[in-house]
Amino acid sequence: MRLYHPRQAPGAIRCGHPGWINLLAALLLAWITSACAAPQATQALIQVELAADGETLKVNLNAGSTVQQALDRAGVGLDALDRTEPQSYTVLSDGAKVKLIRVSEIFEVEQVVLPFERQTLRNESLPVEKEVLIQRGKNGLQEITYRRVFEDGVEVSSQPIPVNSVILEEPVPEIRMIGVQTPFSPVDIPGRLYYLRDGNLWKIEGNTGDRRAVLTTGDLDGRVVSVSPDENWVLFTRGSDVDGRINDLWAGFIGEPAEGGSVAGQEDQTLVDLGVDNVIHFADWAPGSNSKIYFSTVEPRPTAPGWQANNDLLSLTFADTGWTTQWVTIIEANSGGVYGWWGTEYRWSPDGRWLAYARPDSIGYVDYKTREITKTLDIVSLQTFGDWAWVPGTAWGPDGNVLYTTEPGVSEGSNVAESSPDFDMSAGRFDNGSFLRLVRQTGMFAYPLASPLQQLSTGDLEYQIAFLQAETPERSETSAYRIEVMDRDGSNRRTLFPDEESPGIDPQQYWGAWSTAPLPDGGGLALAVVYQGNLWLVDVNSGETFQVTGDGLTTRVIWR
Repeated sequence: MRLYHPRQAPGAIRCGHPGWINLLAALLLAWITSACAAPQATQALIQVELAADGETLKVNLNAGSTVQQALDRAGVGLDALDRTEPQSYTVLSDGAKVKLIRVSEIFEVEQVVLPFERQTLRNESLPVEKEVLIQRGKNGLQEITYRRVFEDGVEVSSQPIPVNSVILEEPVPEIRMIGVQTPFSPVDIPGRLYYLRDGNLWKIEGNTGDRRAVLTTGDLDGRVVSVSPDENWVLFTRGSDVDGRINDLWAGFIGEPAEGGSVAGQEDQTLVDLGVDNVIHFADWAPGSNSKIYFSTVEPRPTAPGWQANNDLLSLTFADTGWTTQWVTIIEANSGGVYGWWGTEYRWSPDGRWLAYARPDSIGYVDYKTREITKTLDIVSLQTFGDWAWVPGTAWGPDGNVLYTTEPGVSEGSNVAESSPDFDMSAGRFDNGSFLRLVRQTGMFAYPLASPLQQLSTGDLEYQIAFLQAETPERSETSAYRIEVMDRDGSNRRTLFPDEESPGIDPQQYWGAWSTAPLPDGGGLALAVVYQGNLWLVDVNSGETFQVTGDGLTTRVIWR
């Protein structure tokens, strides 16, 4: 029997052949892998409602989208002021509602009238209740810009919001002068009295009833008031409106005008800005000069006392045209010793030979030619436990040989002069450096003043010293004071003013001035005194007193 077998195609795999087994394994592996893989899911969608520009839109978004993405999908843009509820970064959920609020603003400009102020100046040279219009008032004009806010066309600002203000025209105050002439009898005087009253400088000549304003800027701060040797100019400080500046130093012409010229006190009087600011302690004319001045400066500070002293000394020369020289430095800015932040006082001797200085820790003199400082007397610096420092007051004798001052003493039960309540008046000479205590326990604010030289019946020349004596020397910082007078050597001491029935004097550095000659009609030398804001004259020989002003506005006095 013949057997026949089917022919196998080339490359075919027989069952049981290794290739067949590999194929089955690969198919099985692919099936197992596909069975274990995670199912592919489509990302979920959410739908939100968008209200914008008067329409409501349904917007489909991917889950996790924000308000901003919803706006982008809807093709809605945001302007700079527009806002949404909820805010644009908020993630939305299905069914959320979004509101777009269109915000706009407009600006309106309004002009407002600024009413002028009314000021009244009291003038003792006018009869009582007589009124004179000095300056007509004029309203000013202010421009104010307001902002109004709208949301979806509806105004939401409760009232317009001011965002800018400009003064187009400053108001001009109305100034009226009213007479307050006092019933004080006029008194004949030698020389001329200058006194600072309510920010203006006044002059009395001949008798106390003849007075007139010679400088009427109204802003003299009283730090510096000095009349030139020829009495044609006054050196003064005036308050400053500039931020970070205390005051400015000026010179004003107060002499008699040339024929056909203006009268001092009118708007066109000559004023020269010297270009110097922040002068607290010293500015004065050079001896014998009517155009050269010396001065010292400070740096303003926001904390008490309001400055940091430079303790410098400078000079300049000016002309009535407004021209000034460059500053010449005599003493460079320096620390000023103990408590030097307060400052240094300077004082010329009558003959111009010496320029004394006084500061919290010493007294001495400046050689303004060699620009050297010489210390003559050490002062134990007083601990004030406050934002001020004590500087001893000084006064030259009329011959320029002796300087009078005040220095701390040592009280019983205390050996520490820095805290001693005792203060004594001393006198000394710069040529030999010796100082002698003349009066014990005057108080810290004695501020001595030396009279002019007087010729005695013997032909000798003498002078007197007036000073402030504390009523309670052990508490002299807060005590009231009374004026006492003594001979130059401390003898013949007596209380002069005010009388026992009247309150004492509030001590000030510039409390008074000596007359340049005796009062007429057999009177003696007189003292002009600032007492309770009024000007008084006191005959030193007889003790007779004369009240000159009564408006309570006088702060300084100069007798020439």
